[in-house]
Amino acid sequence: MEKGSNNSKRRLLALAEFFKKRTDEEHAFSAGEICDYLAGLGIVAERKAIYSDIEALRESGYDILCSRGGNKGFFLADREFQEAEARLMIDAVQTARFITAKKSSELVSKISGLLSEPVAEKMLDKIYINSANKGKNEEVYYNIDLLYRAICDKKQVSFYYYHHYVAKDLSIKTSERSFAVSPYALIWSNDHYYLISNNNRYNNLMHTRIDRIKKVKILDRPARPFSEVSEYQDVFDSADYEQKLFNMFSGTEQRVTMRCANSILEEIFDRFGDSTAIVSRNADNFTVTADVITGEGFISWVMQYGGRIEILAPQELRESVFRRVQDLYYIYQDKGRREGGE
Repeated sequence: MEKGSNNSKRRLLALAEFFKKRTDEEHAFSAGEICDYLAGLGIVAERKAIYSDIEALRESGYDILCSRGGNKGFFLADREFQEAEARLMIDAVQTARFITAKKSSELVSKISGLLSEPVAEKMLDKIYINSANKGKNEEVYYNIDLLYRAICDKKQVSFYYYHHYVAKDLSIKTSERSFAVSPYALIWSNDHYYLISNNNRYNNLMHTRIDRIKKVKILDRPARPFSEVSEYQDVFDSADYEQKLFNMFSGTEQRVTMRCANSILEEIFDRFGDSTAIVSRNADNFTVTADVITGEGFISWVMQYGGRIEILAPQELRESVFRRVQDLYYIYQDKGRREGGE
């Protein structure tokens, strides 16, 4: 009796795994084929038992259907993740620069395991991970876990931050600085992952790329309340904060008024949301107001649109953009004179 009971348990577990790994709408199997598969695993099975097990799996939530078309047989119709959903996750892993090539490959393999093997193999054949655009810091996973724990526990953390610079001998070198900060949020922006925190020596927020962070330690010191260094009181709203940021540059939050060409309406909505306040509009342009963190990142964003965006207010921001335009003008004017022999 014990032997038969163990065989039934093994058969049911093997059958559940078989439907998840081997079957989909294009790959259905008859009861006889399933018996042959189980026999290869050393599991005794008869067709009657297979039908009974399939019914048990259905009662447990498995969406197993029986195909009556050209490809007759049983298959798992619905999964926790569909092919399109797995594809989205894989694309995100591929493009995420903070994840190393090694970790990306491991993640892609795990995600593809959510699909049937035939579908996964077809998908993996079309995946290429460009290691040249990937990070090199293998501590990323471990550091993300530590930083998230520190944020949840409201503890300070210490770490070393690495960056490249051009030395006096014109060689490229790497330096490191140690920081002790109060962490508030992790934000994924422009294919990079950032830690939003407060350097204990200042009264503002700082942004550090996680792929450049090493040797993270959770300190036995309470984090500084984010209400002391930001506008947020009860919850640090990372989504709202990211929307106001431009290219992860710090700055001062201001209400900005811009005149924009009608041709970039979609870009403005993409950046600020469909509910962006449009003050006025005509046949050529529209005027909007938005709360943004102004600084180098925002000015660079404005300038990429050339004359299609004009800052109307505040005046000091308008003047900052004008100075940037002047700097570019002088650079290219001097270059033209040099090339012309003047």
